[in-house]
Amino acid sequence: MFLPPEDTISRVIFFAEVQFQRDEALYHRFFTESLMYLNRNRSQYDEWFCVVIFSSRSLEPSDQKTHRIFLNSDQVQRIYLDELGATNQQPIGINLMQLTLASDEVMAEQAKQLIEQVKLESTDTLPKNEILDIITTIAVYKFSSLSREEVEAMLGLTLEQTRVYQEAKAEGREEGREEGREEGREEREAEMLKLTVPLLLKTGMSMEQIAQHLNVDIEAVQLAIQQNT
Repeated sequence: MFLPPEDTISRVIFFAEVQFQRDEALYHRFFTESLMYLNRNRSQYDEWFCVVIFSSRSLEPSDQKTHRIFLNSDQVQRIYLDELGATNQQPIGINLMQLTLASDEVMAEQAKQLIEQVKLESTDTLPKNEILDIITTIAVYKFSSLSREEVEAMLGLTLEQTRVYQEAKAEGREEGREEGREEGREEREAEMLKLTVPLLLKTGMSMEQIAQHLNVDIEAVQLAIQQNT
């Protein structure tokens, strides 16, 4: 939920849902909770909109009749990440979400292109260094079997300049990962989650979506959030 600034004249509330797995009850829950909030906070807004982002159209609930008054309204927009076209034509925030969906075969090239895009373009959402941190964190976690040099060659980026490497090295994780040691493997994964989860939350992903895409339990994601508070 995105609330308007306190001093704004046009008070618009945005409700957003990012869905990376099938959920037939999604629209029931999303619209019910949104309307309940609007009812309880009538003095906070003049207008409202809903945005539902799916990784693909196939994940949309099959029942689109019950809530057709909303789905057919200009106050509700549905977005399908796999139908947005070329990544170089999309905003950086959308590209970050698409990056989490990419297969291993295309993810490296998309990450490299996105890094170049971030370096060349101005960004209005997050600072450039934070966006680069998100990209490299996703890449390092997805290609955890590769050495630091291999990841650097793949991305065209020096990891020593990034937060994910600096914090991992400070904890002694990077050396263990590169040498392929099994000792402390769970600790290294926990440390990587601690770095990764806050960055992915900034992209708009929910805890359930992060757990699904990182292939970990929801409890591990919750623990990583607690460790950063």
